Amino acid sequence: MKIKKEFEAKEFNNIKEIIYNASIKYKDNIAFTIKHQDNKLVKYENITYKKLLEDINAFGTSLLNMGAKGKRIAVIGKNRYEWVISHLANLLGGIVSVPLDKDLQYEELENSLIRSEAEIIVFDEKLKDKIIEIQNNQKTKLKEFICMSETEGFKSVKELIVEGEKLLENNKEYINIKIDDNTLNILLFTSGTTSQSKAVMLSQKNIASNVYAMQCCEDIKDTDVNIAFLPFHHIFGSTCIIMMLACGVKTVFPDGLRYIKQNLNEYKVSIFVGVPILIEAIYKAIMKEIEKQGKTKLINTAFKISNVLLKLHIDIRRKIFKQIIDALGGELRSIISGGAPADPVISKGFHNLGIKTFQGYGLTETSPVITAEDYWHIKLGSVGIPMKNVQVNIVNKDENNIGEVIAKGPNVMLGYHEMPEETNKVLKDGWFYTGDLGYIDEEGYLFITGRNKNMIVLKNGKKVFPEEIETIINRIELVSESMVFGMPDKDDKNDITLSVKIVYDKEVVKEKYEHKTEEELYQIIWKQIKQINTKFPRYKHIQNMILTDEELVKTTTKKVKRQEEMKLILNK
Repeated sequence: MKIKKEFEAKEFNNIKEIIYNASIKYKDNIAFTIKHQDNKLVKYENITYKKLLEDINAFGTSLLNMGAKGKRIAVIGKNRYEWVISHLANLLGGIVSVPLDKDLQYEELENSLIRSEAEIIVFDEKLKDKIIEIQNNQKTKLKEFICMSETEGFKSVKELIVEGEKLLENNKEYINIKIDDNTLNILLFTSGTTSQSKAVMLSQKNIASNVYAMQCCEDIKDTDVNIAFLPFHHIFGSTCIIMMLACGVKTVFPDGLRYIKQNLNEYKVSIFVGVPILIEAIYKAIMKEIEKQGKTKLINTAFKISNVLLKLHIDIRRKIFKQIIDALGGELRSIISGGAPADPVISKGFHNLGIKTFQGYGLTETSPVITAEDYWHIKLGSVGIPMKNVQVNIVNKDENNIGEVIAKGPNVMLGYHEMPEETNKVLKDGWFYTGDLGYIDEEGYLFITGRNKNMIVLKNGKKVFPEEIETIINRIELVSESMVFGMPDKDDKNDITLSVKIVYDKEVVKEKYEHKTEEELYQIIWKQIKQINTKFPRYKHIQNMILTDEELVKTTTKKVKRQEEMKLILNK
């Protein structure tokens, strides 16, 4: 499929080139706004692109002065300016950066530090107790401990920036470091328990190539305001922040999930990048407010009118739905979704409001984006078309042309750290085997049907992709989340009953079903499951349901840990 049009972008070989270019091209633009809150007193600090590079170079110079050259540095904490400085200082100095999940349990954190062989760690003060314990246990290679805030007993990022500024007067070693584009520079652990997680080795070329491809297909302007909601330790979050910097965008930091609507208003956010679960929550909150005001019928009629006009190339959506858009800050124009399949109903809902919604697909191993929707290529239900510099193919197809998605391009990882056998399983002749199942339609759009390892094979050989059914079930008002699984027969493990575990929405129960018993809630939901069954072939019908108010076990990137859930189900 030929791309009809693309946005203009300059291609760079590494992240150092990207940041230096941005510091010149957008030197007076605000790169980051930092909120400082002392009780009710709130102050905002603006960091220009020029200042950003100065801080990176000063901090990096201090790192070299500490003996960091050729070492590995772990970075752990919430999304904040000091995290960005630490990660970019590693990259611009050719130091291997090891972003770690702040929500790791102690044993997982210690194990990741041992496996990564990090000798320096930059950490958030909220993790101080864990870090002190790691320091005392001495099982890791860590020799230097740097806190993101000024904390007693530790060097701070701010302190090292000040030291670095003085050192730079006579020492330009850090600034003059030449980057090897194709060598290991980022070590990222995939989500999951530590015993299952793999450490993905990425180069600066991997990331830079993906940043360039994203710039070509997404309309990012230097006047945009981005809110950094995706965790930076996740590849989607860290690559996105580099893309935003490449485009001269201002980035702000959220105060937390509860304050997202407030932050959208506070900063007049125009671009929102998030995972589907968060984007769906925002949309459902909008629709719930409309329903409360008794305007559902009115809005649905307005949707129909505006969509008819849209076909005549008359776009009045943002005028008609101005009140709704104003409730989200008034400037939100673009939502980018990734990390998991988005519900087409939600995407269409935002499109109807005049907020462009794009879905992308990728993995940590592909830095991360493989395919994406853009302004010229949107098809609901698909994850877009291949990125400009990425090839995509489907292998081992079944009778429905569904097979494993494989990808090839400069964004594909170097391999898994110290796991040659695992690397060889997924990297073959330059192609990365994703483990995801899908198909490409006649127009070149990729559709993901499920994860190979999640696929349920029935006794008659029929295949069921749980994600497909879960998307529909999750639209039920009473459902917070669900997991479709095969319940094995006690006597014949190959004979399985297609089942679902459902977490009911406590808020909806409180609002509309406060006096219903759990058995009554069960019957209300089960009736709707039976209606959903009629939309699928008989072999995909849900036969059994478990209802609970306990959240499903998930990774920190909000993916359900299906194996752990199955253990809980089978042990009950």
